[in-house]
Amino acid sequence: MNSENKTKTEGCNASHTVPFHNAEEAWFWFIAAQEARTDGARFVAGQSLYPRPCEPIDILKVLDRLYRQRRLVRDHLLVLRHYGRRHLAPDDRRAKEARAFQLWHEALERIGVVLEKKGIIKPEPSASRNWAQDAMLYENYHLNLEGAVQ
Repeated sequence: MNSENKTKTEGCNASHTVPFHNAEEAWFWFIAAQEARTDGARFVAGQSLYPRPCEPIDILKVLDRLYRQRRLVRDHLLVLRHYGRRHLAPDDRRAKEARAFQLWHEALERIGVVLEKKGIIKPEPSASRNWAQDAMLYENYHLNLEGAVQ
């Protein structure tokens, strides 16, 4: 069993787990879990309100691997830690947080690719996947509005 499949099925049954919506949600969950662990909490797989497809250590391993591959640099890690502890993403509208905003999104994009492959976060829907259906819905919506106005 390779490491990718091992992560998907470890802990609890993969069909009963709730994947994260995105890398940011997974990151904030990881930070909260680490803070709880520091405060003395113990984790048991499958005993949470929403059983997750991973343990906090799995996210730490992803971070470590990306850092060792030089896909993440120290600045990425510092920004992730700082804003993770605040439980708030950097705001690009604030001049002092502009660089942090850029680093935050770079890091989460790189982490998200790995987490998606492991089944920890939901796959991003492809923008071009249902473009024809979206276009038809858009046209029909506007036709219905015009018909209702007359």
